[in-house]
Amino acid sequence: MIPPRWIRHFVIAPLVVVLAFALVTTLPVWLLVALAVSPLVPGHLRVPRLAFLAVAYVVWDAAALVSLAVLWVASGFGWKIRTPAFQRAHYVLTGKFLGVLFWLAKWSLHLTIDVVGTDPDTGMPGRPEIVASRHAGPGDSFILIHGLVNWFDREPRIVLKATLQWDPAVDVLLNRLPNRFITPGRPGNGDLEREVGALAKGLDENDAFVIFPEGGNFTPRRRVRAIAWLRAKGMEDMAERAERLRNLLPPKPGGLLAAIEAAPDAGVIFVAHTGLDKMITVADVWRELPMDKHLVMRFWSVPPEEIPAGEQERIAWLYDWWARIDTWVEENKPRPRPLTTDWVARRTPVG
Repeated sequence: MIPPRWIRHFVIAPLVVVLAFALVTTLPVWLLVALAVSPLVPGHLRVPRLAFLAVAYVVWDAAALVSLAVLWVASGFGWKIRTPAFQRAHYVLTGKFLGVLFWLAKWSLHLTIDVVGTDPDTGMPGRPEIVASRHAGPGDSFILIHGLVNWFDREPRIVLKATLQWDPAVDVLLNRLPNRFITPGRPGNGDLEREVGALAKGLDENDAFVIFPEGGNFTPRRRVRAIAWLRAKGMEDMAERAERLRNLLPPKPGGLLAAIEAAPDAGVIFVAHTGLDKMITVADVWRELPMDKHLVMRFWSVPPEEIPAGEQERIAWLYDWWARIDTWVEENKPRPRPLTTDWVARRTPVG
């Protein structure tokens, strides 16, 4: 359950700003405590690094909230917040803060990101795009949005889980931009496809409509449940195709098909990535941190004229692409890397 908007904006958000101030003013104490505890926890400097990242994230969130408050005042206390100029200002702010966040992640967690096989502009320059991505591992949606905004200068419209509104900065920022928060499986979501289609209407030349057809991160249990659901609905052919997927959940075509129908001039970009796949549970995340992870992303661009016309043909086409992505993930699973946490040594010339 998500708290009401007034609690999120007038209670939780101010508490985050106060917490950030308290953490910054007591940062030496926290780092000393983390260093003292570090020898008791496996993983070289795991606790100090995670403590630093946690403090940095809270400060990042608070700084974003303060910046958003400044934009709200500058817009006439929200009067012009939906105008093109202020919408663009929010996208610029998104890019700046995501750039800072990923600099922190790369510095503290030794996370590296490579894009392979991508088109120069992730699609045709000057053409709106619908971006359909796999969903696996912590933070993959943030990484994708970071790439679209900062690498390809796109303005994303995102379909994402309502639980992300627990983060105050994400809540305030994304609710000011054309996005859609959903609660998968919640009663009353019968018109979800209609709302997704409405969100996809009016895409312009630098927009990117982002959707995750799986509906959630891959886990073996979710995979079994999804296949059983397809069989219970009499979709035996789709269930058999889903059983051949080793790394992905079967896609839910409704949202993507609604977006394609609403934006017939848009291309479709399929996104695969690998590197965070094994981080499924909280225990997995703790075991894998500090990361020293190499994340690889792959983009495929499909022009609108190559998208099938009929609904059943589009569903089969989506499953074909999901099989292709599954094969790519299987072939590009990261090799084990030795944990190298001494960043000073890695930057010191030898000889």
